[in-house]
Amino acid sequence: MTTRITVRIQADAFDVADETDALNSPNEDVGAVSTFIGYCRSEGGRLNALELEHYPGMAEDEIKRVVDEACTRWPLSSASVIHRYGVMKPGDGIVFVGTASTHRAEAFAACEFLMDYLKTRAPFWKKEYRADGNIGDWVEAKSDDDAAAARWTSKT
Repeated sequence: MTTRITVRIQADAFDVADETDALNSPNEDVGAVSTFIGYCRSEGGRLNALELEHYPGMAEDEIKRVVDEACTRWPLSSASVIHRYGVMKPGDGIVFVGTASTHRAEAFAACEFLMDYLKTRAPFWKKEYRADGNIGDWVEAKSDDDAAAARWTSKT
């Protein structure tokens, strides 16, 4: 099976409905589409904005590599990862991950796998702009994210 892969890093917002529709082609035997959309949070009103930076070229290559890995693990007809950079306000979409497969289990698993790895291996950096006017440091990686990604190392 040839998998249609989309990997984009962009400043502009993405349209969830358009991106979801693009995962399903009427000529394929798609039985399930799974999506994840990550949003900028206000952190209980503490955060005014979040700035994301990346290394152009390197980020796309790493994401494509992880998508290729997902395609070897699950029979996907399409997979899409869109990640934004720049300054985002609470409620703005940051990341879209979508997978399509014949069955839901594969679509769910591949989507979760991709998101777990994006949180730990994609070269993005986040800086907080706080509601009190202070600019935070670059956000540290979370051990929970590493643990989530580690569970995939023993699965095939």
